[in-house]
Amino acid sequence: MLQVDKLNQFYGESHTLWDLSLEVPQGECTCVMGRNGVGKTTLLKCVMGEVPVKSGSLRYDGETELTQKRIEDRSRLGIGYVPQGRQIFSLLTVEENLCTGLAARRDKKRTIPERIYELFPVLKEMRHRRGGDLSGGQQQQLAIGRALVLEPRLLILDEPGEGIQPNIVAEIGEVIRKLNREDGMTVLLAEQKLPFVRKFADRFVILDRGRTVAKGSVDELSDDLIKRHLTV
Repeated sequence: MLQVDKLNQFYGESHTLWDLSLEVPQGECTCVMGRNGVGKTTLLKCVMGEVPVKSGSLRYDGETELTQKRIEDRSRLGIGYVPQGRQIFSLLTVEENLCTGLAARRDKKRTIPERIYELFPVLKEMRHRRGGDLSGGQQQQLAIGRALVLEPRLLILDEPGEGIQPNIVAEIGEVIRKLNREDGMTVLLAEQKLPFVRKFADRFVILDRGRTVAKGSVDELSDDLIKRHLTV
């Protein structure tokens, strides 16, 4: 679904991603891991087009080179993005927040897919409440729902479990599993919660100083790798 090949990215004079390569197989959940500041968020922003890349390739669906596409074009290709910190519109209602995602649909449909409310019933219950009145966990569900409105083929999530209660984190994990297994959606996420990764991810990639240092199936995420690259 997504092949990242020898990606290099700079912030000013700072070289943040170094010949980074990884693959995100179709229909699976791939988790990018690593300590703070190793380039996880930068990688996801590169895929979505929020930051420019210096060199390398981002090949989507086998043939489309994403580095040549604008952000809005990437959305229309079927890539949904949930940024770190959620970034919902606090003064808009839940329903209005969800509707903002409709503009990126290729089929021009202007109705919220019922699937969103099936996955997150609380959003239907609270659809007339303002986003800013929701709890942190509910806001995260809203941010994911907004990305799912365009019915993406690839869903990118940056730290979906950050700062929210454990029961909502578990619910989000179950939604990811349903999207993988029932909808055939591919998921790429950055996450540091090991229990979450081991339960819901299919594959992992560990970054260190902007480089890929380990990758494989989640069953290969050994205690030794965790000690060397993830513990503080």
